[in-house]
Amino acid sequence: MQVYRIAITFSLFLLLMTVIGCDGSGPTDPNEMVLYTISTGKIISLDPGNISDRPSGRVACQVFECLYQYHYLKRPYEVIPMLAESMPEVSDDGLTYTIKIKKGVYFADDKCFEGGKGRELKAQDFVFAWKRIANIKYMSRNWWVFDGKIIGLDEFREYTKTCKSREDVDYSRGVDGLYASDDHTLVMKLKKPWPQIIYLLAFSPTSPMAKEAVDLYGRDIVSNPVGTGPYKLTKWHRGSYIEMERNPNFREEYYPSQGEEGDVESGMLADADVRLPIVDRIVWTIMLESQPAWLQFLRGKLDAMGIPKDSYGQAVSTSRGLTPEMKQRNMHLKKYRTADTFWIGFNMEDPILGKNKPLREAISYAIDRKGYIELFWNDRDEVAYGFIPPLMKAYDPEVIKVGKSYDPERAKELVKEAERVYGGKLPTLKLSTGGTSTFHRQLGQFRQREFEDVGLDVEVEYMDWPTYIGKVHSKSVQLFSLGWVADYPDVENFLQLFYGKNISPGTNNFNYVSSEFDRLYEQLVVMQDGPERVELYREAERLVIEDCPAAFINHPVAYVMHHDWVENYKPHVFQYGLAKYRRIDMDKRKGYKKLLKSIK
Repeated sequence: MQVYRIAITFSLFLLLMTVIGCDGSGPTDPNEMVLYTISTGKIISLDPGNISDRPSGRVACQVFECLYQYHYLKRPYEVIPMLAESMPEVSDDGLTYTIKIKKGVYFADDKCFEGGKGRELKAQDFVFAWKRIANIKYMSRNWWVFDGKIIGLDEFREYTKTCKSREDVDYSRGVDGLYASDDHTLVMKLKKPWPQIIYLLAFSPTSPMAKEAVDLYGRDIVSNPVGTGPYKLTKWHRGSYIEMERNPNFREEYYPSQGEEGDVESGMLADADVRLPIVDRIVWTIMLESQPAWLQFLRGKLDAMGIPKDSYGQAVSTSRGLTPEMKQRNMHLKKYRTADTFWIGFNMEDPILGKNKPLREAISYAIDRKGYIELFWNDRDEVAYGFIPPLMKAYDPEVIKVGKSYDPERAKELVKEAERVYGGKLPTLKLSTGGTSTFHRQLGQFRQREFEDVGLDVEVEYMDWPTYIGKVHSKSVQLFSLGWVADYPDVENFLQLFYGKNISPGTNNFNYVSSEFDRLYEQLVVMQDGPERVELYREAERLVIEDCPAAFINHPVAYVMHHDWVENYKPHVFQYGLAKYRRIDMDKRKGYKKLLKSIK
C-alpha cells in the first residue's frame, strides 16, 4: 500500500517486513500453525482509506483486499484478479472501465452486520470506499490516488466542503464517473487516460469498505477493521502486539500452480492448488530495538528476520554467503533489490531552507552516502543519486553524473554562499527523525558530525513514529528523514511525491512546487508505457535533482534470513497480504532445540 514511506532510519523495518516470530506465548493448540511477525514501528491505524505508513499497511493488508493483486511467484510482477472476476473491460478510448466483482465473497462476521454475520461484497462497497477518500472532512492522505482522475469525484469532494462534519456527508449522492451498474459490476469513467490505474486497483487504499462498519464504529474504525481478507483482527494491545486468526468467511482462493523457472526445484510449487490461507494465526509483536529480536531469532523464537547491522558479521561471510554458524543452524539467506529510495527531505516552505538552494545543496554534498551504507548497512545498499530505484526499468544509469555525491570541500563553499543568501551566520537547523531507538540515535550523531565538518550546526529531534508522521504532514518539520517504499512497479508512483497539488498533508512532504515539473507529471500520467515515457521520467528526475528538495541517500538491498522450517518464502517487492501463502513445518521448528544442543 502506499505505504507510506518510512524514515531512512526506519529502513530496518523494510528488512523485517516479512519477519515471522514468536511473542513467547506459543499456540494454544499444538497443531495450530502460527506466524509470529515482528514490527519495529508502532501501528497507527487499520483503516486502509487513510493509511500512509508502512507498519500499519503491512498489518491491514491481511484483513483488506483489492480488486487486483500481484502474482506471488511470477517475475516480472504480474497483476491478476483478486476481488475482481477478471481483468477490466476497457472502452476503445481508454476512458471507461467496467469491472465484474466476484460473487460469493463475504465480509468477515462482525456485529456491524445484521445478526453479526458478514454479508456479501457488492460493487457499491468500492463506490462508498472511494467516495469516503474523496470526503475532504475525512482528510485522507490517499486522495492523491483519485485526484483529478474520475469524472464527478472532484465535484463530490467540493460538495463535502459544505458539510458540517465527515458524518454529515451524503454518500448516496451520485458521481457520474463512479457507480455500480448492478451488485457485481463496478463502472469507472475517467477524465483522461490513466495507464497506471491497474496498479492502483491492487493498492490497499482502494479496498472496499462496508458502510455498516464505518457507521457503527465511526472514528474508532481505525481499531475495528472489517474486511474480506484471509484474516480478521482478534486482539490489539497498542504498542505491544496485534493478533489475527483465519477468517472463516474467506472465499475460495488457492496457492498458485504456476511460477517461473526454478520454482519447482526450490519447492515453491509444493503447495500448488492448496486452499489459502495456510497459516491459522498471525501475531505481530512490536519491538523497537533490533538486538533483542535477533537473540530471539537465534533461539528459534523468530522464524525469519532481517539482519541487524551489529549482527551482520555473525550471519554473513566475506563472500556474502552464510557463515558456518548459520549453516549449522540450517538457516537460509535471501538477498534482493527493493524498489525503494530513502532521503533527507527539505521542507520547501521553511523560510530558511526553501529560499536558500546553496544551503540545501551544501547539506546534500555533506552526506557521506557510502560511509553511511558501510557503517549502518554493512555495505549492502546502493547509493542513491536520484529517486528512481535501480530495480525499475526507467532507472537512468547516467544519473550519477547529475546527482550529488559526497564532497565536503564543495559543501563548505556552498555553506559560505548560503550565508550570503541568508545575510549572516546560519542558525541551528533541526533534523527530525521517526524513532527513538539506539539505531536512530547512532545515526543522528553520525549526521551531526557530517554537518559539523562542513560548518553547519544541526540539532536532531527524535520522536515516536505517529508523532513524527503527524508533524511531517502538518509541515512542522524543517529537515526530515524519510523514504518511499514503492506501491507499484511504475516510476509515476515516485513522481507524485513531487507534484505541486500533493503538498502536505498529501504525499509531497517536501512541499515542493515547480510549474515545469507539474507540466511533465501531467503529461506523463496519461501516457502509455514506452521509450518516450521513460525518457520523460528521467527528465523529471533530473529537474528534481537540480532543484534539490531532497538529499537522496540510498536504495536498500534486503538481506533476510529464515529458518529451514519456513516454507513458500519467496522475496516479493510488493508485499501486500503475503501471509496467506506461508507454511511452517511444525516438526522442523520443534526439532530446533535438539539441533541447538548438538551445536553446543
